[in-house]
Amino acid sequence: MRRQVRVVGAVFLLVGCLFFYSCTGVAKKGLPNEFFAMDTGTIDLKHRTAREQVEMLKELGYAGIGYWEGNPKRRDYGLAEMLDELDRCGLKAFPVYFGACLDGDKPKYEAGLKEAIELLNGRDTAIWLHIWSEKYKSSSPEGDERAVEIVREIADMAEVAGLRVILYPHVNEWVERTDDALRVVKKVGRANIGLSLNLYHWLRIDGEENMEELMERVMPYLFTVTINGSSREGSIETLDKGDFDVYKFLRKLDELGYSGPIGLQGWGIGGDVHENLARSMKAWRRLSRRIAAEKKR
Repeated sequence: MRRQVRVVGAVFLLVGCLFFYSCTGVAKKGLPNEFFAMDTGTIDLKHRTAREQVEMLKELGYAGIGYWEGNPKRRDYGLAEMLDELDRCGLKAFPVYFGACLDGDKPKYEAGLKEAIELLNGRDTAIWLHIWSEKYKSSSPEGDERAVEIVREIADMAEVAGLRVILYPHVNEWVERTDDALRVVKKVGRANIGLSLNLYHWLRIDGEENMEELMERVMPYLFTVTINGSSREGSIETLDKGDFDVYKFLRKLDELGYSGPIGLQGWGIGGDVHENLARSMKAWRRLSRRIAAEKKR
């Protein structure tokens, strides 16, 4: 009888351990990258305030948020309030998005950039910088001298605050291609300057044929990556949709040793953001665990 009790007890202990491992994620480890949501996909009628967005991201398992000061969907809150909410929920501020302009008759960078750098002082984060111009065509090296001057100025301000600056390639802007960002980063020559590899913008401009070669070239300067579900030509969808192979994209990044943050792009998807983010988180975990499991074989 005592033996039967011990056997039953051992079985319950084993089941309990398996349950614990499953619930805590010990048995389901994925990639080491922090996965955050850009606020291009966190705002709708039910999630307008900083608190509503941050609490939703906490619930769904995101590491934090990428904040855009000029987001047209943003209502009555600013960066300071967003940082307070992130701190309250134990989440992280990921890159804060600002623009710079090469044209001499316009401000060099958006109002609020200096204040944002002060607010972010000492945090493990960065300024995401997209660069545009009406004077210079997209990708034109003629704008390099002016761009280097402006980026160095921002980099110096950021360095004092312990921050990095990440050039953000964007369709139809002066820094449009990932190679444009790489060219400028090299010319700027500051240790706290790097670039972002943005899946959507890269697919729209370059196409997937050069993926592996491009990743290898930018890896020494790669500070951030953004992903989303996409067509092979470039579109923005939840991470579980689209015919572009995001698994292949993430696997190559992992093979090259990229361990930095990965952000979820959500611009223009529409619908319920909670549902969108939940679908994308489920897809991220599936992709992440698949890649991690294959590495152990």
